[in-house]
Amino acid sequence: MASLRSRIVQRIMRDTKDALLGDLPVEVRRRRIDSAARRAIRVPRGVCLKTVSANGVPSDWLEPDEAIPGQAILYLHGGAYVICSPSTHRGLAGHIAQASQSRALLIDYRLAPEHPFPAALDDALAGYRWLLENGYTPEHIAIGGDSAGGGLTLATALFLRDTHKIMPAALFLLSPWTDLTFSGESIHTRADRDPLLSLNNDDWLVKIYANGHPLDYPYISPLFGDMHDLPPTLIQVGTEEILYDDSIRLEQKARLAGVNVTLETWPGMWHVFQGFAPYVPESHQAIEKIGEFLRAHL
Repeated sequence: MASLRSRIVQRIMRDTKDALLGDLPVEVRRRRIDSAARRAIRVPRGVCLKTVSANGVPSDWLEPDEAIPGQAILYLHGGAYVICSPSTHRGLAGHIAQASQSRALLIDYRLAPEHPFPAALDDALAGYRWLLENGYTPEHIAIGGDSAGGGLTLATALFLRDTHKIMPAALFLLSPWTDLTFSGESIHTRADRDPLLSLNNDDWLVKIYANGHPLDYPYISPLFGDMHDLPPTLIQVGTEEILYDDSIRLEQKARLAGVNVTLETWPGMWHVFQGFAPYVPESHQAIEKIGEFLRAHL
């Protein structure tokens, strides 16, 4: 059973999600999410925050006190490719960096509709190159992200493989959005259960992000890509998400392709519940699992 704290948080989210993520203009959503994040999210103690330019991409550089030299994470935040920024995800990325004893590069990739595909992918690749240029080797780099950032993580790995670049050591995906065609059954079957996400009239945003490419193009919806030769991959998803099937189908497809993939389903949890560490016990536990996975592969 989900913890009392998680049930309280879910009740609050149900009561406030329309105010934050309802059918509102993109700029309004950005301001409200950033304002809420500044009040609630903090970089954990023991993690130093610096700002850097990663090949022209503004980024946060998070350095835990106990970081192991040579290990790094490229973190790609969520937000449906239209909202959120490093300021909304510093806490989550900082906790993961601390749990894995790795430095983390949290990039401020460009957002749609102003900057449609492939801007976000280009910026993710620029961040990966920045780590390589600063002395981090692929066998000691992991790429990870949540929601759209999880999909972007997988798209980045597919592009690196397809262009014969050296792959990172591991991938970690938190509630990844891998199917922009919305073909998963959970989009409908879990609509009443999801305390955070709902299908608004945002089809126009998805189409603008795609920038004329088919929505099942693998670098946009990586679920439809070929999964062969991907590095070890951890997927975490909550059972109460409308995007639940994005993770389930991804795990099945990756396993059939021979990928060393681990799927963790968290009963009673919602979309990117890990972002509520340290307030929710399950969030803290999930981040510890991510840390264990990254320490084993980095």
